[in-house]
Amino acid sequence: MRSAYIQESVIISPLGFDTAQNFKQLQAGNSALRKTTLSASLGETVVAQLDEEALNNHFQALGVESFGSRMEKMSLAALMPIIQQRPITANSLLILSTTKGNIQALADQDIQGSFIPAMAKRIADYFAFQQEPLVISNACVSGLMALSVAKRFIQMEQVSDVYIIAVDELTPFVLSGFQSFQALSPENCRPYDQDRQGVNLGEAAVACYVSSVKEADSIRIAGDANINDANHISGPSRTGEGLYLSIQKALQEANLKAEDIDYVLAHGTATRYNDDMEAIAFHRAGLANCPTTSLKGYYGHTLGAAGLLEAVITAECLRRQFVLASLGYAHPGTTEPMHIQQETLAKEIKTALKTASGFAGTNTALILTTD
Repeated sequence: MRSAYIQESVIISPLGFDTAQNFKQLQAGNSALRKTTLSASLGETVVAQLDEEALNNHFQALGVESFGSRMEKMSLAALMPIIQQRPITANSLLILSTTKGNIQALADQDIQGSFIPAMAKRIADYFAFQQEPLVISNACVSGLMALSVAKRFIQMEQVSDVYIIAVDELTPFVLSGFQSFQALSPENCRPYDQDRQGVNLGEAAVACYVSSVKEADSIRIAGDANINDANHISGPSRTGEGLYLSIQKALQEANLKAEDIDYVLAHGTATRYNDDMEAIAFHRAGLANCPTTSLKGYYGHTLGAAGLLEAVITAECLRRQFVLASLGYAHPGTTEPMHIQQETLAKEIKTALKTASGFAGTNTALILTTD
């Protein structure tokens, strides 16, 4: 069976417009979270928002300023540098990951504009993909699940290579949804900390190229699993069952044990129920002592982009032999103990676990390795 490898990536976020810039900001401990007011009805909230002037200048530099919606331009800007290096073939697949797509189009009664498959088709047509694009929209695991699906398509030799774009933007609609759950933090989020007050939201577009060819900097996707525990539409499992089983199945496919994992980059939303669920699942999986980081303190929760963004950063950690501090953590605050990484430092790591969890009981685990 063929292996699948993560190759080039591009991250467009408030911390930079390529992956190298983003990783440099993470190493420096810089957060994109800021207080802002997106709408009068929502008031002041803490979010990670792209600078509009810088973003528009970037669109103009790439020549995409007149194409489609803001989200579609973000998608083109992330994909374009990769496609320039890796030309599309007749057997290349495009996967779009997003939770809400162009949801803002509904405010203008543009039903067709808000249709996610139509957005995927416009992006695919712009780059002249010959295969029908695939949409992954499965709550907050969408971006990581897109990598999982790409791996499986390559393993089954259904496609030659896969281009993934994961994207979501900040809108009053999405913010109001999280506000209705009383899940938004009035300060920078603090994943796994005893004084955490909730999540912050963010926005990003992330592109990634996956192929079956092992190259000098390739990161192999050694195992994956997507298991839904169907606990509740908005509440995670009290036993961490779906995440635990996802981790176990991914380890089984990779032919690894828990002690083979050097680093965990977790979901870590800084909401009490999510953080406790993860702590229980990691404890059950034998990973309680493994260095663990959440990136939500840097980017906020970027929804459909989060899983891919954080997987790309995990791959960079493996390439650069670094582990990153989990911003905002000071005091243990979960029902089961965890080893939360509190310093950014050089460290030998060969194998990492990336996890994601979402509404309706969705869970994804992906194992990445340098071999």
